[in-house]
Amino acid sequence: MFSTIMGIVLANVLFLALHLESRILPDPLTPKQEKEEFEKYSKGDSAARDRLIKHNLRLVAHVVKKYYQGPIENDDLMSIGTIGLIKAVQSFSFDKSVRFSTYAAKCIDNEVLMAMRKIKQTENTVYLEESADPDNKSNGKMTLKDSIQDSFQLGEYCEYHDLKTDMLKAVLDKLDARQRQVIVMRYGLFGNIPQTQQQVCEKLDISRSYVSRIEKKAIEILRESLTG
Repeated sequence: MFSTIMGIVLANVLFLALHLESRILPDPLTPKQEKEEFEKYSKGDSAARDRLIKHNLRLVAHVVKKYYQGPIENDDLMSIGTIGLIKAVQSFSFDKSVRFSTYAAKCIDNEVLMAMRKIKQTENTVYLEESADPDNKSNGKMTLKDSIQDSFQLGEYCEYHDLKTDMLKAVLDKLDARQRQVIVMRYGLFGNIPQTQQQVCEKLDISRSYVSRIEKKAIEILRESLTG
């Protein structure tokens, strides 16, 4: 189950990069549209599953905002909540009397609470940034990390955001230079501002239809790489 969920997350990494960074979230589906998408998904249409995830990201934002003052960063809350949403889409039966939004909100909430419980379990963990002198005679200048005779920087290696950036760069290496340029511009990756196809075609001096073809081909390559 976990590998399946992570596969879906990776397959949608560009979409999430765009919408979680720009905060531009798509409108919810109407009840009729939602039912149609679940019917398609039940018949094996993975694109319907993706649409259900995308159009319910507003629900994720709504549920996780009550945890904004907690121990988890806001962006990470969105990522954790999205995993809960993916689980909800995968396990929901539209024949149930309960509305999907009610069911999904509970799954999102449970995912965040589970992550917070894991953090609580590590509250007594000793961190390498803590002072190596319990009596503070060294004025807190010497940390446990400084006292370890090892050039390997564990904290830097495990930095979450660096890991995400490295993963994205590795994925983009599957593209040629023009495809990579269009994807970075369109989806605002690496801190850039997302741009429309019209803006991209004007800056690169190519037609909008050509930008659309490049983008479509690049996403196909990325999906094959990530899901393969």
